[in-house]
Amino acid sequence: MRKRMLILAVAAAVAGMGLMTVPPTNAATTTTAATAPAATSRITVHFDLAKGQMPENVTLGPDGTAYVTFAAARQVAAISPSGSIRILATLPAPADGGAGTPALGFALTTGIVRTGDGTLYFLYASGDAATTGLYRLRPGQEPRRIAALPAAGLPNGLAYDESAKTFYLTDSVLGTINAVPLDGGHAEVWSSAPELAATGFLGANGIKVRHGAIWATNLDQGTLLRIPIKRGRPGPVRVEAADLAGIDDIAFAGSGDDQVIAALNGPNKVVLLDADGHAKTLLTAAAGLQNPTSVAVRGRTVYVLSAAYTTATDPNLVLATLPRR
Repeated sequence: MRKRMLILAVAAAVAGMGLMTVPPTNAATTTTAATAPAATSRITVHFDLAKGQMPENVTLGPDGTAYVTFAAARQVAAISPSGSIRILATLPAPADGGAGTPALGFALTTGIVRTGDGTLYFLYASGDAATTGLYRLRPGQEPRRIAALPAAGLPNGLAYDESAKTFYLTDSVLGTINAVPLDGGHAEVWSSAPELAATGFLGANGIKVRHGAIWATNLDQGTLLRIPIKRGRPGPVRVEAADLAGIDDIAFAGSGDDQVIAALNGPNKVVLLDADGHAKTLLTAAAGLQNPTSVAVRGRTVYVLSAAYTTATDPNLVLATLPRR
């Protein structure tokens, strides 16, 4: 019952922002020739909504294992290529049950990355100063917080810059990008540009480091942003794509910057953005999408995680195959 109440609370918040515009999967079964999905796909794993297994973010291991954060369960899990689920860590619930978590009203695990040595780093937003922050999870060990983050914010997306040994993370409530050293410590506000701000619900969201720049999304503003890293500091913000209602996480296809795959949470879509910011629909609700939150790419295979925040039906993992260029 508590998880159902959390889902309904999120649904109400998202609906209030005008993002709940596409019906659940079983009601979206047709597409026109102009919007027909361009990728083949299949649902490979169904998650347990009653257990709070609402996947928020994903990072891939070299063997194809998908490491995900289960938002409402406050967990980090490993999904094997065969679809088995192994819970790696569960974060403690705050004293108020997470009711004080900004914007959402429940504590949740969010962004996650994996470094080359197999260590996982992830974010926890709880509305509690003692637990909100960036965590490290080494194989076989318990998670440890390595950087505190503002309890008044909502740390969301996480990316790692290998060359600078630095994590960059978005705060969707405070409208910032923070920087944290690999070993942890003080979280510095790296950018608070107005393009990152929320305009009613959630602002800066997904984030990646790519070819000397930060790429970030803004859910409220429906934009994909590029911010050059100039000697460790932010350069001018450039809007690479706009009119992307409900944009959440992103991933890059190929070695260049000319193909960005984006999850559109409320509209139940995954789109491919070209160098000019034009969007081509790859997947829709007809493929099983249930509020897609995150994407990852390995070769021509796209991992799409859906949390079912508003559909409240079937959180899942979809594997899709990109069309050849």
